[in-house]
Amino acid sequence: MREELHRFFRAARGAGVRVSPAESIDAMNAVAAVGFADRGLLRDALLLTLAKSEEEKQALGDCFDLFFSQPDVKQAAAPEDEAGGADANAQASESPPGVAGAPSPDLGDLAQMLLSRDRNAIAAAMANAGSAAALSDIRYFTQRGIFSTRMLEALGIERLRDDLDALTAASPARAERLAAALQALRENVRDVVSQALSLYGREETENLRHEILRNAPLARLERRQVEQMQALIRSIARRLRERYSKPRKRKRRGHLDIRRTLRRNAAWGGVPFLTSWKRRHRDRPKIVALCDVSGSVAQVSDFFLLLIHSLHEVVDDVRSFAFSGHLIEVSRILDTKSPEEAMSEIMTKVGYGSSDYGGSFSDFEKAFIRAVTPRTTVIVLGDARTNNLDPRADILRRISERCKRLVWLNPEGRMAWGWGDSEMPRYAAFCSVVRQCATAKQLERAVSDIVAAYR
Repeated sequence: MREELHRFFRAARGAGVRVSPAESIDAMNAVAAVGFADRGLLRDALLLTLAKSEEEKQALGDCFDLFFSQPDVKQAAAPEDEAGGADANAQASESPPGVAGAPSPDLGDLAQMLLSRDRNAIAAAMANAGSAAALSDIRYFTQRGIFSTRMLEALGIERLRDDLDALTAASPARAERLAAALQALRENVRDVVSQALSLYGREETENLRHEILRNAPLARLERRQVEQMQALIRSIARRLRERYSKPRKRKRRGHLDIRRTLRRNAAWGGVPFLTSWKRRHRDRPKIVALCDVSGSVAQVSDFFLLLIHSLHEVVDDVRSFAFSGHLIEVSRILDTKSPEEAMSEIMTKVGYGSSDYGGSFSDFEKAFIRAVTPRTTVIVLGDARTNNLDPRADILRRISERCKRLVWLNPEGRMAWGWGDSEMPRYAAFCSVVRQCATAKQLERAVSDIVAAYR
C-alpha cells in the first residue's frame, strides 16, 4: 500500500497538485482507515486530504481515475477452427509426415497464459511486470521503447520466443494462435507504458516546458505561448510570495534579549517570568513601477505588471504607472480587474504609441512625485528609446535623489544600449541597479533581488 500511494503522490504532483510530506502522511493515515476495497471511498479520502482548491480537486480526481484504471486487455481473434475438437484435427492434418501424433512441446507460463486467453491472469502478469520494470520511473516519451522492452522481458518474452519456434515445427495452428496473442500482448504493454507516461511523465515534461519558456525572449513569444507564459508568471509570483511572506510572523517578535530578561527577573532569582525581545525594525518596501507600454515593449510590460501586482502579500504598497507618449496611473486597474481585462484597458488607454520618456517623466514629476519617498524603490521597465526626443535625464536624477533605490529593467540586450535613439547610458548614471530583463527567468531574479533586499 505504501509503495502504491507513493506512486500516486508522484503522479498527483505531475498533475499540478502540491503534495507536502505532512499531507502525504495524512493521506496515508486516511487510506489505512478506509482501505482499498471501496474505490469511491478511497477516492473521497484522497481528495479530502490532498486537494486544497476546486482546481486541485478536479486535477486530483482525474489523476485518481487514470491511476487506478487498468487498460483493457486486448485479445487476438480466435480462429474459426478453434471450437470443439477442430484444433486437434488441425494439428493432426498439419503435422509433418512421419511425426503424426508427436507430443506437444512443454510450454512456459506466458505461452500457456496467452493460449488459455485468461484476461485476469494476463492483466495481473502485466501489473507485476510493470512493478519489476520500475514503470513509475518513466519520465520522457523517448523512454517508451525502453520500458516496453523491460516489461516484455519481465513477462518472459525470451522463453515465449523459444516456445513459438517449437510450436511452429510441432503445431503450426497453435503457433499461429500464439503469434497473434504475442502481437496483442505487445499492444497491451504499449498501452500500459503510455498510461504510465501520462501519469509520471507530466511533471518532467511540464518542468522541461517551463524551463524552455523561462528562457524564451518575452518580446518574441508566439501567440500560443502567451497564455502559457502568463501561467508561468503567476507561478513565479506565487513562489516569490511564499518565499518572502512566510517568515514575517516568525520574525515579528524578534530574538530573545538575554541581558534585559535577566535584569527584569532579578526579583525572582533569575527565573524568566518576564521576557524581553530584541526587535529590529525593517522597512518593508514601497514600490513605484514606471512601465513603458509602447509598441516595442508592450508584451514585456504586460508580464512585468502581472508579476509585480501579484506580490501584494510581500510589499506594503505598490503603485504602478504606464506610459508611451504620456503617463497614467494603472494601480486601481490592476488591483480590481482580471489580468486579461486589466491589460486590455491599459493598452487601450495608453499602449502601443511611440515612446516619449521625457514627456512621461515630466507627467510623473508634476502629478505623482510625492509618491516617491526615502523608503521607495522606483522600478523603470523600458528600452530607454526616446525616438530622439528630449530624454529629460534631469527628472530621473531628481527621482533618484528622492528614492531609496532606482532600478531599471531593460528588455533589450546590452549590446544595443546607447545605439540609435537609446538613452540607456545616460539614464544608467542615476540608477542604483541596471539589468537586462528579457526573459521570465531574468525577471524573476530581478524582482526576487528587489524584495530580498528588504528581508
